Amino acid sequence: MQAWAVTALGAAVLAVGLRDVFHTLWHPSGHGGVSRRVMAAVWRAGRRARQQGRSSVLAGPLAMVVVVFTWVTLVVLGCTLVYWPHLPAGFVTSSELEFQEGPLFLDALYLSTVTVATLGFGDIVPVSEWLRVLVPLQALIGFALVTAAVTWVLQIYPALTRRRALAIRLSLLHRVDARRLVDDADSDLAAPVLESLATELVQSRVDLTQYSETYYFRDGDDQASLPAMLGVAVHLRGAAREAPRSDVRIAGELLGHAIDDFARIVALQFLRDGLPPDDVVDAYAADHGHQVTRP
Repeated sequence: MQAWAVTALGAAVLAVGLRDVFHTLWHPSGHGGVSRRVMAAVWRAGRRARQQGRSSVLAGPLAMVVVVFTWVTLVVLGCTLVYWPHLPAGFVTSSELEFQEGPLFLDALYLSTVTVATLGFGDIVPVSEWLRVLVPLQALIGFALVTAAVTWVLQIYPALTRRRALAIRLSLLHRVDARRLVDDADSDLAAPVLESLATELVQSRVDLTQYSETYYFRDGDDQASLPAMLGVAVHLRGAAREAPRSDVRIAGELLGHAIDDFARIVALQFLRDGLPPDDVVDAYAADHGHQVTRP
């Protein structure tokens, strides 16, 4: 009975790891419980460095590496606990290898690690029917973890590119003083500019919801950092409220709703829920080691 209890515990650990991979990569909201906590812990560990102005742009990539290592550890540990109670009876060894005396945990750990790495040494072979199914299945899981890690990178970096492109566009609008465009009653460009900013900010909001891991990536350059440049959008929203043209005022209202919605998601998922949108903009920049750019 005790042996099967350990096996059940191993199956539970394995299930936690696989569930986290699924929720991180393929769940619509992308909320993996373990991965989210690991990335948040790595982010908090570098908070003091960011507040002191020291570079910490590697926090996001480092957190991803730690998460992938955590996934592998959960799979290896889970299968180790599954195999452990059934050694040596459920397995046979090659003639050159003998099981050690006493606890066989290290042998189970070795078997699990070799299997998940798909090395296929063949020095320990299962003989029980269910173990002969489980061992190859773990090898398939190991191969899937490699694919999952690559998929994760391919998902996240396009979202980061869109976020940086929006930040650079806001930086350019700040440099040319787009407030003049908003105040010009004869210009037909102000409303389309504000509408396109709202659309891009909505896309960033969707990316942040779908790939919450992108929050933990810090851009060292202020001009490419949305936390630093979001204040420009807030300024344009305020300027649009006093614009002489009604289409500009409506476009500014649309931008304002996009800003408020983005701020709500940031506060709810990463900061403190209930903060006013303007305070969220400041806290968002501070958490990334930046100051809000305001004209």
